[in-house]
Amino acid sequence: MTPGRPVPPPLGKPLLPIDEAADTIPSPAPAGGVPTLVAAYGATSAVSGLVPLTVARRVPKEDDVEIEIDFCGLCHSDVHATRGEWGAQSYPLVPGHEIVGRVRSVGSAVDDFAPGDLVGVGCMVDSCRECESCLDGLEQYCERGNVGTYGVKDPRNGDSITQGGYSTSVVVDRRFVLRVPEGLDPAAVAPLLCAGITTYSPLRYFDVEEGDVVGVVGLGGLGHMAVKIAKAMGAHVVVFTTTNAKIEAARELGADEVILSRDPEAMENANRTIDVIIDTVAAPHDLNPYFRTLRLDGALFQLGLPSAAMPPVSPGALIRRRLAYAGSLIGGIAETQEMLDFCAEHGVVSDIEMVTARQLDEAYDRMVAGDVKYRFVLDTKTLQTPSEKADA
Repeated sequence: MTPGRPVPPPLGKPLLPIDEAADTIPSPAPAGGVPTLVAAYGATSAVSGLVPLTVARRVPKEDDVEIEIDFCGLCHSDVHATRGEWGAQSYPLVPGHEIVGRVRSVGSAVDDFAPGDLVGVGCMVDSCRECESCLDGLEQYCERGNVGTYGVKDPRNGDSITQGGYSTSVVVDRRFVLRVPEGLDPAAVAPLLCAGITTYSPLRYFDVEEGDVVGVVGLGGLGHMAVKIAKAMGAHVVVFTTTNAKIEAARELGADEVILSRDPEAMENANRTIDVIIDTVAAPHDLNPYFRTLRLDGALFQLGLPSAAMPPVSPGALIRRRLAYAGSLIGGIAETQEMLDFCAEHGVVSDIEMVTARQLDEAYDRMVAGDVKYRFVLDTKTLQTPSEKADA
């Protein structure tokens, strides 16, 4: 285990420079033609639920890839965004950042994708491409802010609000399109573009390998991917759970051990046994018992984002064993491609339940209740025909 593994080099260099004086991204001249109207589902307000919408997709430019979407994963962050739980949103809002589909067309400058290719789009569709993070292949940490797949202004395209993958097609710059290896279930690949890379990135940052012991806290959409990926890396995987009901489920996913975190004796027996912990829980919880399970130079990566304050971390727990408490956010484009190739090599995909467009509200309620094993995926063939006028 080697902390701080360098990320893969970025896949592409910027063609459009930043205007240093204005600190903005210059927009290219608009492409000729008429935007395409496509069917979608999204929210018109924080309380509207998900309803049929029509989205206008831009005319592809020379660096763009037009993608016919087949599947889009449902992420808990979609619920927070559409319901306005993360602050004010621009409505109408079409969520979805776990997109898998086939290339329909490519711009004149695109030579790395062709019509018919199976591709994916994850949590971001652009970044400044010029800051230190972007040039290091860490677009997710873009110092000017990456451009999310939905709900944010797109500076390179006239500050239009991005709309996501609960739709039948999307147009994305080639630098943010990922090649999906053939042979995997494309629907089950979709959640890899968020849950997969979110758990893969910290495991690779610590260069987890055979013989290492990885702890996973929580067994939801993120947690089940952490178990699968850590096992594929050769690690001995220990799942921490608060409920007996998750014990058998964790073992079915490949966990070598399951520890009830509310059992003091079981937690004491785990003292100094784990190299790195992936914490996926999005509710406030006490981390100090987990720090005690880490070995010298171990680390706990926080991936879940609680909605309320967490209990304080004891500095002594960190100091006595030179422990690290860290966070991690998805992954850059090159690392996401590395993750997809790794998953193809090891046959790793998400456990999913398919839903239709009309089941989206029910699926959201079930996600909030924790009633999904382990990710929902929207079949975009169930979307309606677009109207003659765009809603978003």
